[in-house]
Parts: sequence; structure tokens; C-alpha cells
Amino acid sequence: MTYTEASMDALRRSGDELADATVATLFERGEVGKFNTLMRYVSTAGAPLPDGLPDVAREYLHATSTPPAWVDWGEMEKARLFFIDNNVHISTALSFASMPACYVVPHVAKLLSAAHGLKYPSKRMAETGQFTVYLMQPDAFEAGSRFIPAAQKVRLLHASIRHHLGREEQWDTDLSGTPICQEDMIGGQMFFSLLVLDSLHRLGIHMSQEGAEAYYYAWRVVGAMLGVDQDAVPKSLDAARQFLDLYMIRHMGPSPEGEHLTRQLIDLYEDVVPGTVFDPIVSALIRHLIGDTCADWLQVPRTRWDTVVKAVPHLLGVLETIEDRSPLGAWALDRLGHLTTVFELSSLTRGRVMHYAIPEQLRQDYGVSNAVPRTRRWAPPAPTV
Repeated sequence: MTYTEASMDALRRSGDELADATVATLFERGEVGKFNTLMRYVSTAGAPLPDGLPDVAREYLHATSTPPAWVDWGEMEKARLFFIDNNVHISTALSFASMPACYVVPHVAKLLSAAHGLKYPSKRMAETGQFTVYLMQPDAFEAGSRFIPAAQKVRLLHASIRHHLGREEQWDTDLSGTPICQEDMIGGQMFFSLLVLDSLHRLGIHMSQEGAEAYYYAWRVVGAMLGVDQDAVPKSLDAARQFLDLYMIRHMGPSPEGEHLTRQLIDLYEDVVPGTVFDPIVSALIRHLIGDTCADWLQVPRTRWDTVVKAVPHLLGVLETIEDRSPLGAWALDRLGHLTTVFELSSLTRGRVMHYAIPEQLRQDYGVSNAVPRTRRWAPPAPTV
């Protein structure tokens, strides 16, 4: 599939019919509060739905309770093992590349500030981290998992934001398209998949082509469960590059909301790291992963660590050599990666489980080792524009 300005414009006018209709009905009938209350503790797949749940919600939850029929479970297992082997690197990429990339798209930054608030960036980061951890569990799509209910709720959350912004006339549809439109949802899918792979490559992390493709495939499955039209989604990494290049050229730029969200993100992670000596590494990592132009738009400070952080790939290369040559070293590094991810997530959530709910209004304060042999290393697709 080739993406053009016209095809992208069509995606800007599209939302998610199923979720949008469900949310509209819940609001029309005054049943949003009941839905949130009853669904708060429905957090595992296969759990009985509570009595009193609105019929429209029950129908939506039944329709979205299983993954797409086309899922290749062998590819999903490859993706899970890829995540286990690279979890700390993936967390780094999500935090210091994917989220800032969202902020460098002005209308997305504006939407995030309206929906999640400028004061509590940890909520957005915690929700994203928790969602990714749920996805990469062995039983993610089985009874008892937490991923499917989380995906169902996030999809309704997106629909509720479209509902609010449209009803309250807080969004210029002619200028910015439908809030959380198909183009932006596919763009987000690229930020959390291709851009993460790009960041791992930039950090010098060894990846096979097979592993990279499996990780990208997993996010196609996620996108489908979040209401993204997979007929419009790039099927290959080369096609993904073309989409992402065009998307960014169409929309990226500076904005007050992007600057503010980035400052809050930097402050958040500086608070997570004990002491102050290593604080500048947060800004340096962001600048290294997204590039100087985007970093300048987001007012990411330049620091003495900007040069030092370029040595990170050499350090990670040494660690990967240890992992490849020593089963004990591989186990220890995988365990360290897991513990680091858990620590980061617990710091962001303050030990609480994040609940995905339909906001009744928008407020400003709402807000196993599988070491890969060093052969057939993945190389990013070349720029298309």
C-alpha cells in the first residue's frame, strides 16, 4: 500500500464506529458512572460481567473479547521472547523516544494535555507501561489475563475523548481532523513499534530481522484490538517507514503543549532516579533518540551528558556479548531488565494498579533467555521522503 496526502486526509476523518457508538449511547442514557463503577474490578479476561451492566456495554465487551481471527500465535510468541530479551531497552525507548515523539505533533500534544492534564504526566506513562507489560505476558490472550480488559477499556477511553471534544466544541475538526482519528491511531502504533525499533538500533541493541518483525506484528494485533483499521495499517516495516515519514512531515512541529509535556516528562524521570548527579542523562537520552531538531522544538535542555550518552551503544554491546557467551550472564541481565522495568512502573504508579475508565468530563487535572545469534541483524528501513 502506498500512502498519499489524499489517503492520509481520509484517515483523518475516521474514528472508531463501534466504540464511538457505545460511548455515545452510554452518555445519552446517563450510564457512564454505572459502567465505570461496575467495570472497575473487572480486570481479567473471562471474568463474569457484573449484573446491572448496561446492555450496550455488555454487547461491546462481548464483540471485543477475542483477538482478531488472523493472529499468528507463533509470531506473537516470538514477540514476547523479544520483549523478555529487550524489556529494559524497550522501556527506555517508550519513555524517551515514543512519548516525546507524541509531543512533537502539536495537535496530539494538545489532545494529551486536554485529556490527561499538564500536571500529571505520570498517569499517561504509567498507563502505557502497564498496558505493555500486560501485553507481553505468556497468557495475554487467555482467560485470566489483564490485557484484553485493558484494551477494551482503552478503546472506550479514546472514544470518550472524541465524544467530549466534539460535544464541547473544544476541537477544530476542520483544522485538526477527528480527535484520535485513524491517522493518529496508526501514527501512535508506529511510535510504539517502528520508532521503538529505531531507538533500539540507535542504542546499538542487536536485533534479528525476525525479532524486529515479530515485535512490529504484535503491535498490529494491539492496534486491531484498539479499533485501528488494519486494512489501512502498513503490513511491513518498509511500508511502516513510508507511513511514519509522511505522517511526521505532515504534522510535526513545536507547540506550547509539547514543550510543557516534555518538561513534565523530564522532571518525572529525574525524580525517579535517586539523587541529582544523573538527572541530565534524561534530557541527553531524549535528545539522542529523537534528534536535535525535535529536541529543540520540545525545548529539551542541552547538557554535558549529550556527548557521554553516545557511548551507551558501546556499553550495551559489552553487556550483550556477556549475555551471548554466558548462560548465567544472560539470566542475570534478563532478570535485571525485568526488575528495572518493574521498578520504573512501580515508581510511576506509586504501587497502584491503573484503572482505565471513561471520563465523565475533561478536566485540566485529569489527567527464558533467547539470546539472538549475531547474524542477520535487523537494519531499519531507509527514509522514504
